[in-house]
Amino acid sequence: MRILIVEDERHLAEALSQILTEQHYQTDVVYDGTDGLDYALSGQYDAMILDVMLPKMDGFEVARRLREAHSPLPILMLTAKDEVSDKISGLDRGADDYMTKPFDAGELLARVRALTRRQGEVVGNSMTVEDLNLRLDARCLVCGENSVRLGFKEFEIMRLLMSHFGLIVPKETIISKVWGLESDAEDNNVEVYISFLRKKLSFLGSKLSIRTTRKVGYCLEVAGL
Repeated sequence: MRILIVEDERHLAEALSQILTEQHYQTDVVYDGTDGLDYALSGQYDAMILDVMLPKMDGFEVARRLREAHSPLPILMLTAKDEVSDKISGLDRGADDYMTKPFDAGELLARVRALTRRQGEVVGNSMTVEDLNLRLDARCLVCGENSVRLGFKEFEIMRLLMSHFGLIVPKETIISKVWGLESDAEDNNVEVYISFLRKKLSFLGSKLSIRTTRKVGYCLEVAGL
């Protein structure tokens, strides 16, 4: 899962990135509102941590423009001010949640987890689609009495497919979210991990399968439908 951090205080931005990376999130960091808006509109992120006071464009305006562009990206807004009026302004412009600096790392992570529970049925630390249950804390895929542990990239791809159940996920989206925007990974890298996942679905005896749409991407669906 990929998180965009938009924060001009570089030490804080690095601390945020480290906190999230230690919990197996991938992060990109930018330091002004203009870059933050451009990155956010790329569609490559699962959530955004957005500071209010930013150079070039403040966080309120970034949030407003994102929603004006119909972006569904979940936004956690950060501010040094604990004024109710600031919180109202942020929420009215499209933020989903609000935290005041300084903040507790545990609370930050809990809020990020809440923001990213957008699709699929997420209960506690698991995601369920049909007969498959993905344990988010243990990176374990479960079907009935059978279970199998996933490697990091297998886990990220499966989470992406489950969160877009029934929809085609383009290869470019998988590469950018799992390997990163600056990665030199290619289509064949994705194909290798899709093959691994298909074997694990077969081992588990799941009724779900991963369909390939040639030259486009992959779709998790009920086999035979």
